[in-house]
Formats: sequence, C-alpha cells, structure tokens
Amino acid sequence: MHVQLLIDSIVRQTTVLIAQLATSGGVRAPLAHVANQVFMDLAAELERQGLSRKVTADMFGISLRSYQRKVQRLRESSTDHGRSLWEAMIDYLESGGVVTRAEVRDRFHRDSEASVAAILRDMVDAGLVFCTGSGAGAVYRLASEDELRAVRQASSGGGLLEFVWAHVYRHGPLTAAELSELVKVGEAPLRETLTELVDGGRVEMAQGDDGEPRYASRRFLIGSDAPRGWEASVYDHFQAMVTTIGARLSLDPASPHAGHVGGSTYTFDVGPDHPLRAEALQTLSEFRKRCSELRERIADHNGQLGAPAPSERVVVYAGQSVIVERDGEGD
Repeated sequence: MHVQLLIDSIVRQTTVLIAQLATSGGVRAPLAHVANQVFMDLAAELERQGLSRKVTADMFGISLRSYQRKVQRLRESSTDHGRSLWEAMIDYLESGGVVTRAEVRDRFHRDSEASVAAILRDMVDAGLVFCTGSGAGAVYRLASEDELRAVRQASSGGGLLEFVWAHVYRHGPLTAAELSELVKVGEAPLRETLTELVDGGRVEMAQGDDGEPRYASRRFLIGSDAPRGWEASVYDHFQAMVTTIGARLSLDPASPHAGHVGGSTYTFDVGPDHPLRAEALQTLSEFRKRCSELRERIADHNGQLGAPAPSERVVVYAGQSVIVERDGEGD
C-alpha cells in the first residue's frame, strides 16, 4: 500500500477544505498560524501514540535537536521563557496602553519578526486588539472588557454555542480546561457558553472525583434548516469520518465489531431523463429518515430503562453531493 500517496492525497483534500472554509460567505479567515498548528498537533499526536521524539523527528525529516528546538520555539516565546508568545504579548499590550509596531518589535526582539507580525494580525482579526495606521506607523491597543463583551455579543450568532456543544458530546466528559484545548477561544466566552448550554439542558455538569466540574452531553442535533451552527455540523461530519477511518486502520480482524466498522462510497451516474434519477437523489433523505426514527426509538428505550452500562456508541455517517458534468468535465 502506498501510504505516502494516501497521506499526500488526504493533505491535498484537507487544504482544499480549509481554503473553502476560510473564504466561505465572503469572509477571509486568518491562516497565519495554520502551518505551526499542524506541526504541533501532528507532533503531539505521534508522541501520544508512543513514538519517541527521535522517531518523530526522523518522520519530519529533521534532526532530533532541530525538532526539539522547533517545538520549544512554537510552545513559548524566545523573549519570555516559559510562556507562549501569544500570552506574553497579551500581557504586554494590557500593561502598555497604546504601543507602536516598533515598540512591540523591540519588546519581543528575540522572537522572529514574522511570528510577532502573524500573532498581531491574528489578534486584530479576532477583535482582541485594535490597530490604527499601517506599516511602521501602526499603533495597537488591547480591547477593554466592555469592548470584548460587545465583540462576543456581536459574534454570538456565529455558532460558538453549537461548536462547543459538538465537542462536549463527542469527547465528554470534559473539564473546562480540557475543552479549551479543543476549542481555541478565551476562558470567559467558553465559560459563558458552557453556562448557557447547561442552563438550556443540552449539556450536563457533574463534579468529578477531584472536585473539578465536568461537562457531558447525551445528544447533539443541528437541524438541516437551522439558522446557525453549520460550523459545528461540518466539524461533526469530518470528525466522524476521521474516527471511522482511524478505527478501521487499527481494527483487529478478530474483533466482534470487525463487520460493523468501515465505510463505502457509491457513485450513481444518472441524467435528467434517467428512470432511476429520483431514487438516487432521494438516497440521503431516506437515510436521514431511517436513522432519525432509529435514534428516537433508542432514546425512548434508554429514557425508560436507562442507558446501558457499559455502553457502545455507534456512529454512522453519510454524505451526498451532486456533480453536474458537461463535455466530460466536472463543473
């Protein structure tokens, strides 16, 4: 099996998806941090799977020393050791009032100019920092609590609540700290969102053995006609697909679940006058109807007798697209 070809193809398709998400609805989402985030997340996951740092460095094609230096550089500011550059810059802007770009650059002179510029740009795009002017004449100021609250209220329709709900459902029970590692938002908006989810009955909160609250959810549903939350739906689709592929790759053929894990892709070539066109187009809606009815029956049973322990979560995912081709080429 040409694993490298498979990896390259998946990376290509993932970058296409990221580009489409970054420009959806006319927005231009900041992407300066993506390359570093991919490296850090991939390195952390390889180490979590039991690989040594030496093997992980070899897989990236760099020496162990270069790998360790890169990880350290991305994890913390070179100017302020022990803290990320993001954290150090927030603290500096909070105490510095209005500062010029030159002053920021001098303050973090040990960090690369590209890293400093990228983080400033991300902070401005996220509404955390206000910027006036351009180039060398640009000045920056950290947003006040009232201004941040206004930004959060203005962006509340952006689907943060649904996105946090999806993570709690898929990965819970989680503490707020664990959830913040998955959902990269500030502590204040995350806790406000969790409070709203708990008050609305979509998420349950329980004290853990260590006294730390943990959040979990028994259901997650975003209707196809919902006015917001499409980001959570996209994440849930993608997460289900990746989880299924990962489970299939690591599945023991002798497992009792061997016949119930995997996926299939079907392509139906039809046209406007094809006698089976309507049946092909209705495949997704029929699948949704069948699975929705099954989910309701299972929920009713569990509501009467309680959820089984230990429980098994069966995740089924289906997607459908219609590609119109003309002259042998896809539009």
